[in-house]
Amino acid sequence: MRILRFHTEGQQDMKISIIGAGHMGSAIAQELVDHEDVSVVRVCDAHTRSLQRLHEHLDSPKLRSFQVDARDDRTMASILEDSHCVIGATDPALYPKLARIALTSGSHFCDLGSSAPVLEQEYRLATRATEKSLWVVPNCGLDPGLSNMLCLHAIRQFDKPVRAHLRVGDVPLEPEPPFNFRISWSAEKLVDDYTLPVEYMENGERVSTTPLTDVEDISFSEPFGEMEAFHTAGLLKTICDVAGPTLENIDHKSIRWPGHARNMQFLLALGFAEQRNIDVQSHLTYRDVLTRRLKQRLGGEYEDAVLLRIFVSGRKEGRDARLVYEMIQQFDRDRNMTAIRRCTSITAATIALQLASGSVKGGGVCPPEQIIPLQTFFDNVQAAGLPLTTRWE
Repeated sequence: MRILRFHTEGQQDMKISIIGAGHMGSAIAQELVDHEDVSVVRVCDAHTRSLQRLHEHLDSPKLRSFQVDARDDRTMASILEDSHCVIGATDPALYPKLARIALTSGSHFCDLGSSAPVLEQEYRLATRATEKSLWVVPNCGLDPGLSNMLCLHAIRQFDKPVRAHLRVGDVPLEPEPPFNFRISWSAEKLVDDYTLPVEYMENGERVSTTPLTDVEDISFSEPFGEMEAFHTAGLLKTICDVAGPTLENIDHKSIRWPGHARNMQFLLALGFAEQRNIDVQSHLTYRDVLTRRLKQRLGGEYEDAVLLRIFVSGRKEGRDARLVYEMIQQFDRDRNMTAIRRCTSITAATIALQLASGSVKGGGVCPPEQIIPLQTFFDNVQAAGLPLTTRWE
């Protein structure tokens, strides 16, 4: 067994619950059972087969599984009662409900990220969370999550940060035309990222634009070579709120194989992301059909890589400088784990452990980059195995 020994303070007998035994939930469970300070990992899911697969691939005396519908408030509350932290790894629409149950049960809550409307519902729990001295922490996945944490950590290395650029993407190792892309997590979230307004900061002003635009070339080492990056809906506001007044420019773009943005623009221009019924005899919307077909044609198992590059420039010790964080995490054949599962699970597990340990004081609703100690997080994800590299220019 790989025992994780990265840094946590406080609670040494942690009980952590995960809602969802799918690809992400099972990977998070695998990370947590390997941590020496975790005594129990509970995994809840409505589907028997998902729980069976979890036990087939993860043999640990720490693991407990429960077949329960996440919408069953009473049963969920009894299962989560003595948890130190609850992780949402299921349908993002359920996150506000699960956060309320966690707070009622006396547990911190974190999730893997969702759309702006879901986030608004979670922020309405701020008063209750503050009163209970518990945290509700949304957006603890890869992007947002790892990307935001690393970006703010880089910004903090400067006396006067001026520019910050985030480039992140999960790409198949064997791209197939015409889209050269596969669905790694949620088709619904992908459509949101490709349709919701994009906000970024330019010359100190907040700017809004449309997704899939401003395509740029970005290169990585082989087998990738030249890739493309383009605007997608992100959550840069949480970074801007704490980055400081000197930050003038910040933007976020998703990395894909060349040609993806152009083909998705064509598809969406036909109206397939519209949330209106196809006809009067059907309750299905065009978006329903699009997400279903994306899952059918671009879903399934595949080998992937997560590409990440974050670069921040500004003044440090009286000189102009630029700091670059880069990561290429490829499919792990030894563990049969996709790169996005690996990056997401390490990020979520690291944040959940900090919350469960009691080392993050206070309470309320906040993204992780605003409350989790940045240097501790940076050290811990590296200790857990993420291949981050750092260089100054």
